[in-house]
Amino acid sequence: MDLDLTGKHALVCGASEGIGRATAHELALLGADVTVLARREQVLAEVAAALPRIHGGQRHGWLAVDMDDSGALHLRMQALVTGARVHILVNNTAGPAPGPAHAADPEDYVRTFRRHLVAGQILVQAVLDGMKEAGFGRIVNVISTSVREPIPNLGVSNTVRGAVASWAKTLAGELGRWGITVNSVLPGYTQTGRLAAIIRNGAQRSGRSEEEVAAEMLAGVPAGRFARPEETAAAIAFLCSPAAAYINGVTLAVDGGRTRAI
Repeated sequence: MDLDLTGKHALVCGASEGIGRATAHELALLGADVTVLARREQVLAEVAAALPRIHGGQRHGWLAVDMDDSGALHLRMQALVTGARVHILVNNTAGPAPGPAHAADPEDYVRTFRRHLVAGQILVQAVLDGMKEAGFGRIVNVISTSVREPIPNLGVSNTVRGAVASWAKTLAGELGRWGITVNSVLPGYTQTGRLAAIIRNGAQRSGRSEEEVAAEMLAGVPAGRFARPEETAAAIAFLCSPAAAYINGVTLAVDGGRTRAI
């Protein structure tokens, strides 16, 4: 099975921690040059320095930019692709704060749409010419199982994640003829800072302990545990590999069997 990404350049968003950081590590292990993107430059520099180098020519870097700032994101991406073609884009962005859909400020929807879908569009448009020229492209969107089953108390996230899934599926149909695949990974409950925040919010809202909230969440997971970030990253890395060339337009749940939708 061909998993070799030597000579490929991957841009991994949201890579300062969690699933994004784990994905950057996995892609580097497969031989890719990796650029990590997030807001915190010092953290990104440390992440890039710690990435594996399995061959002499491998180079890693970072790009510090706020996904909420569409203008800055566009400018930084243009500078990046001028110097280095991007073959792999992992579109991963932190989700909005928890809360019911009916209570959300309308601006929360606008801000989240800009952070997830508008930013994704800017990223795709920036890397697309290089992928076409190379005849190889992998776009993987890290979304949520909420695109199949809305998650209680994540109203804004449920709404916007669904839009991103539809956008990704549409792109898959448009870009496949250039050797570019577009897939989405739907992480389940994963040991990240966001999961800790969701558990904490649930405890405060219900008056229960965090341990009780976590136990209730795990009761619905057949695997009986939360995922490790590197487990989700492994699925993403496979979809980025040459071996996954004929996998296009899928939404892959990595959730321990929690999602009941087929």
